[in-house]
Amino acid sequence: MKKLTVFTPTYNRAYCLGQCYESLKNQTSSDFIWLIIDDGSSDDTKTLVESWKSENKVDIVYHYQDNLGMHGGHNAAYKLIETELNVCIDSDDFMPIDAVEKILDCWEINGNDNYAGILGLDADKEGRIIGTKIPENIKETTVVDLYQKHKVSGDKKLVYRTEVVKKYPPYPIFEGEKFVPLGYLYQMIDQDYKVLALNEVLCIVEYMPDGSSLNILKQYRRHPKGFAFSRLTEMKYATSFKELIKKTIHYISSSLLSKNLKFIKESPKKTLTILMIPFGVLLYMYILLKTNKIS
Repeated sequence: MKKLTVFTPTYNRAYCLGQCYESLKNQTSSDFIWLIIDDGSSDDTKTLVESWKSENKVDIVYHYQDNLGMHGGHNAAYKLIETELNVCIDSDDFMPIDAVEKILDCWEINGNDNYAGILGLDADKEGRIIGTKIPENIKETTVVDLYQKHKVSGDKKLVYRTEVVKKYPPYPIFEGEKFVPLGYLYQMIDQDYKVLALNEVLCIVEYMPDGSSLNILKQYRRHPKGFAFSRLTEMKYATSFKELIKKTIHYISSSLLSKNLKFIKESPKKTLTILMIPFGVLLYMYILLKTNKIS
């Protein structure tokens, strides 16, 4: 069996998925499977993937499902993956030519059951690191510590052991919503494991106009139940009082957006939630105002 699964959730991205395919076709190591989770696309994604499979250049597994959103794509991937390691490469991103080799070499030398996986770097098409690099003295870390304790910034690429990921509950699916922040799972894993730090670029990212990164306020309004769920976990495991206050305010605003009047009862920090209600209301009003302008 191959060592790594590269999985790509995609929805109507046939127009840009080819650059990911080209990058995988040219990898210096072929010890991987490309799992494509087609999340209900209505374009020619399936036809395109079938043409790539016929080329026999990459070991491709194609899975189609009804549209559930990015987190639903991750749920499907984690059910299907059987390799030791897995990494998500979004449909508008791609991998440097030696990324698979670097992942496997790092794990071969340093990996063991004490680690959840590897954390590497993202870069843009000009080779500029997204945010900051990992301090050279950091050999292992949790995702939360990387940002809050070590003050690293910018998106990073996570490679997880499949056995670890399968230990945790899947992302919840809320009726009428298509988004739950993926960080929920990462924070849960953080409670039990660290990851190896790899100061190498594993993914080239491009923030597309239709991507979630550039539409975060719209996401807040369209998917408040998913965000409220994520904020509950972040409140429970907050590593500083400042962070706890921030997540509590966001929890309140998301609860108001979802018209959940039981948010105080459901909060793990009830007293703080009550105290932060005025600030949560202000954020709620700000989101409504800004998203109305965007619309």
